[in-house]
Amino acid sequence: MNDLLTAVLLGIVEGVTEFLPVSSTGHLILASALLGYNEAHWRLFNIVIQLGAILAVVVLYWRTFWTVMLGLFRREAGPIRFVRNLLIAFAPAAVIGLALKKQIEALLLQPRVVAVALIVGGLAILVIERVVKPGTTRGIADVPARTALGVGFIQCLAMVPGVSRSGATILGALTLGVERRTAAEFSFFLAIPTMLGASVVELAGHHHELMAGQGAGLGAIAVGFVVAFVVALLVVRWFVGIVGRHGFAPFAWYRIVAGGAALFLLMH
Repeated sequence: MNDLLTAVLLGIVEGVTEFLPVSSTGHLILASALLGYNEAHWRLFNIVIQLGAILAVVVLYWRTFWTVMLGLFRREAGPIRFVRNLLIAFAPAAVIGLALKKQIEALLLQPRVVAVALIVGGLAILVIERVVKPGTTRGIADVPARTALGVGFIQCLAMVPGVSRSGATILGALTLGVERRTAAEFSFFLAIPTMLGASVVELAGHHHELMAGQGAGLGAIAVGFVVAFVVALLVVRWFVGIVGRHGFAPFAWYRIVAGGAALFLLMH
């Protein structure tokens, strides 16, 4: 399979899975293991195309960001609390991620960890869906600071590949009393500082590969970025509607089936 075709496939995987509670990193790792991609060759590519998916959220919610920016200039309480909550929720991942960077990178080389995490995460979603009562907190600006901090610590569970950053933050917010739509949007917005920070750290650590032209070429990276952006645009809109009608159970069952299938294939 040539690089451009692989770039399209991986771009689709990233765009579909980045904001769903199914783990985009886990799917990219399993794609490398099961389809025979050279993980080292595509490492930088996988980092950059995440920014394409993040850009999709910026485009979809540009009115929200514009309103918040204007509100900050006017020192309005709502926009200030909005930004405060995102920064509070981002802080644990920034600190713990830097402290455990080597241990996290070691886990990224273990596809079986991903498969098991998919299954365990799926079971956890089913339990939380059944046990946790619907929250009442609506609007990110109305989320208490202690709740935002709790979501931030729960997000750190996603440092184990296969757990899912979006799944951890959404379900964490639900358990802390946030209603479904707000929990999903909180996860979308929190992805921006979290993934930007992670991408900057990774790019800084692999800048020599970029300068030396190692790994996937710029053409493949550009294709993957665009594909991830377009697919994420469609998926985010669809996801909010699905969650509102059916909850998170469909994604839980998908995780269990996908994780079980991957574990079977990896062991044979």
